[in-house]
Amino acid sequence: MKRLLVIMAFSFLGLFSCKGYKDLSVNEFHTMLESNPSVQLVDARTPEEFAQGHLGGAVNIDWRADSFAQEAESRLDRERPVLIYCRSGRRSAEASVVLDKLGYKTYNLSGGILAWADAGKRVTLYEVERFWTSAGKPVEITLIKHGSLEIAYQGLSIQIDPVAGYGRHTDYAAEFPKADVILVTHEHPDHLEEATLSVLSGETTTLILNETSRSRIGRGLAIHNGESMSLPDGILLEAVPAYNTTPGREMFHPKGNGNGYVLTLDGFRIYVAGDTEDVPEMAGLKDIDVAFLPVNQPYTMTPEQCIAAARVIRPRVLIPYHYSQSDISGIPAALPDIDVRIRQLQ
Repeated sequence: MKRLLVIMAFSFLGLFSCKGYKDLSVNEFHTMLESNPSVQLVDARTPEEFAQGHLGGAVNIDWRADSFAQEAESRLDRERPVLIYCRSGRRSAEASVVLDKLGYKTYNLSGGILAWADAGKRVTLYEVERFWTSAGKPVEITLIKHGSLEIAYQGLSIQIDPVAGYGRHTDYAAEFPKADVILVTHEHPDHLEEATLSVLSGETTTLILNETSRSRIGRGLAIHNGESMSLPDGILLEAVPAYNTTPGREMFHPKGNGNGYVLTLDGFRIYVAGDTEDVPEMAGLKDIDVAFLPVNQPYTMTPEQCIAAARVIRPRVLIPYHYSQSDISGIPAALPDIDVRIRQLQ
């Protein structure tokens, strides 16, 4: 009802006759999304539609909800452009009118997500964190589940610990392209699944693992703690220690076996810790933009250890992952100077 009243008010003032937003074609929308670090991407469909597939990095603000305008004002920055879409472009066009009158510079996707998908553009089922390098190159991290992530950069797909069968099923063949690089932190079945490696591997895929994983499946390139190598597009990969330190837990992840990984993409540094506690070597990690730290006691960190590790590493963004049943709700308040993002990565 409130949304209808807003529309009626704008209509009464004659504002609908003067379209202030701009319609963009799929290619124009994609170009702006890829080239402008300040854009805000909005999916104006219902939460049920959003869950069935959406554009990576979109926030869901339902145009049909009475609270649309209020939620938009609480979640969107008027100083940054808004890219908006719906199923076919109709609802997002209506929403664009309201956003424009609320003071947002708004761009609507003509044809909606249907046109986007028809053009072969990517649609995802997962939460996607979108970042930018200092040179303005987009980095998209898809939060698949548990310890499984995908990093998309410059047309490359880097899969980390891809596992289809752990927890909810992931159809890698249908939902992701062949990987350019696959990284495996260690040999436990929630991190190493040979069938999924085969699904994601193409003729040019590079598989990089810890030594125990390589020995177990008989293929791939082994990298050890402290070693580094160059990946395509100038990406630097560093393998760092990942192990248990608490007495009685050492057998879960012994020192010297598993890897954490630091990837540097055009100066943008991502730390994926693997299965580890807050080990002393973390003090050597510098200038981390995004850190993924596991919170899965007794196998990895307690919430308190995660907080301690974050205070040592000082990442710009912290995303706890691999957290199973651990209560991580208190982590953001304990780290007020770090952007802590709680996401669905049980």
